[in-house]
Formats: sequence, C-alpha cells, structure tokens
Amino acid sequence: MNRPAKILFIVLGIYVALVAAFETWLGYSQPRGEQNLVITLTEEDGSQTQRVLSLFESQDKLYLAANHWPRAWFSQVKENPNVHIEFGGERAAQSGDYTAMHVEGAEHDQVAEDTALPFVARLMMGFPPREFVRLEAR
Repeated sequence: MNRPAKILFIVLGIYVALVAAFETWLGYSQPRGEQNLVITLTEEDGSQTQRVLSLFESQDKLYLAANHWPRAWFSQVKENPNVHIEFGGERAAQSGDYTAMHVEGAEHDQVAEDTALPFVARLMMGFPPREFVRLEAR
C-alpha cells in the first residue's frame, strides 16, 4: 500500500473511532434538556425500555428523529407504534400515550428541512441517514 493510501486509511480509522466514542458517550450519558423527552417502548414479550430523545416541532406537529447510528428504538417503534411519552418542563401536561407514525415522502423532506442539523453535529454523528416519526396523541 502506498503512503497516501496508508495516511487516508489511518485518518478514516481515527474518524470512525471518534464517531463511535461520541455515539457511545451520548448513549451512556443520555443528556436531558428542554427539548428532550423520555419514550417508553413495549417489546413483543411485554418488557419495556426507555430512551431519552429530542423532540422537534414542524408545521405545529411533534416529531422524533433517529439522528444517530444506534437506533434500536426506531425499529421498535416501527414494529409497535404505541408508545408512552414523558415530557419535562412546560410540556409535562402533554405526557401520555401516543402513536408514533413513520414519516416518509414530502412530509419527511419538509421535517428534515425544518429541523436541519449543523454540519458539525452531522460530522460528529458520522452522517447517519435521518428518519422521523410523528407523535399523534391517543
């Protein structure tokens, strides 16, 4: 392997390691802020898991985004869209049961545009594809 290829391989390896470290830290620390909520998902066996996610608003509707490579919660929501949401702060009164509807097509494009992430954030996350679910109160 020639020298430029080795350098490129090393730089790429370092980048992948940094993305993995960032995603691991984020998953472990589960930071909470004004736009965060706790989603409770029910598995097929009846067990429940919780995940801290960021809430987005677009066109007066509530959305959750799968912005990271680790996205088991998103697969679970697609299999069982009935979720329980716990909001904090001023939104606490909106806590309750919701149906998480997978967003596609023109709605997806509009939400992606309305909730665009800065380049640096996408860089730190390793440029994962963004997926969205719309929360509908039950």
